[in-house]
Parts: sequence; C-alpha cells; structure tokens
Amino acid sequence: MASYSMGDLKKGLKIEIDGIPFKIVEYQHVKPGKGPAFVRIKIKSFIDGKVLEKTFHAGDKCEAPNLEDKTMQYLYDDGENCQFMDTQTYEQVAISDDDVGEAKKWMLDGMMVDVLFHNGKAIGVEVPQVVELKIIETAPNFKGDTQGSNKKPATLETGAVVQIPFHVLEGEVIRVDTVRGEYIERANK
Repeated sequence: MASYSMGDLKKGLKIEIDGIPFKIVEYQHVKPGKGPAFVRIKIKSFIDGKVLEKTFHAGDKCEAPNLEDKTMQYLYDDGENCQFMDTQTYEQVAISDDDVGEAKKWMLDGMMVDVLFHNGKAIGVEVPQVVELKIIETAPNFKGDTQGSNKKPATLETGAVVQIPFHVLEGEVIRVDTVRGEYIERANK
C-alpha cells in the first residue's frame, strides 16, 4: 500500500489514519520563525463525516486508503437501504440510508452515481454536481413578480426543497447545484 509523507499532502487527497479513510478538505503549510516547518490539515471521514484537524511534521507518514469508485445506477429506496446496480456486471448493492446521506435528496431512479467502496464495502455515494429535476410544488406567480432577487421555496421531484426565483413555475425542469443545494437555471428543453 502506498504511503504519503508531509510533502505529498494536498487538498483533495485521500488518506487513511487508524484504518479510517479521510479526504483532506483544508491544507496549510506552516513555516514558523523558529523550528521546523509542518503541515496542518483538516480531514473529513468517509465513514461518519466528522472533520478532524491533524498536524504532520517532516518524517511523518500516512497510508493511502484502499478506496474504489464505481459508477453505478440508482435503482430505488426500499425504506431502509438504497439499491444500486453495477451496469457492467448487473451486481446489486444495498447501501443504508445513513451511508448515502445528503446525496439521497438529489437522486432519481435510474440516475448514474459514483459509489465509494473501502476494502470492498460500500461507504458512500456521490451524485453529479449538477442535476436536472422537475419542480412538483411551488407558490404561483403574481403580476410583477417576474424580476428581482426575490425567491420562493420549491419542492423538487426527489423531495428536496430549494429556493427559486419567482418567475420559475411549477412543472418546469431546473438545474440544481447539489454541493450548495441551490438553483442554477432553467434546464434547456
């Protein structure tokens, strides 16, 4: 298994500490006036989502995790687990709703998503950064509400609620940023 030294660390790198896979979300190289340089990082656990702060000094090493990303098709939610299928092998995998996490509110049946595996066990799901979803419920427009920065809540076909401009209507398909949970624009028809 590969290992990383202090100089290899950077934002976005996946590392393993005490058997738990993490992703570096913040990186800071510190050169104090006195003493050796060190790296301070914030890492987010792939298992439980906790964010920790760690300090690495010259000579410190950490391991590369045994992670695998597979593009799979989301099939359905059975109430406790979300079911996914590998479109190459037709193998199905059940992932608990807790492990799917926030990604669930952006997933539609049949959508292709990235499933993250650690040592052969599915531990998380990543949806595309931008998805197109239909608005199933929102307040009607009123005359004069077609311009401006005012927003109204809209419920999407997955159950997620986002703020949209007043001029966007129920039944329209919109593009949503899944990272920020925000309306981007109307989808092209």
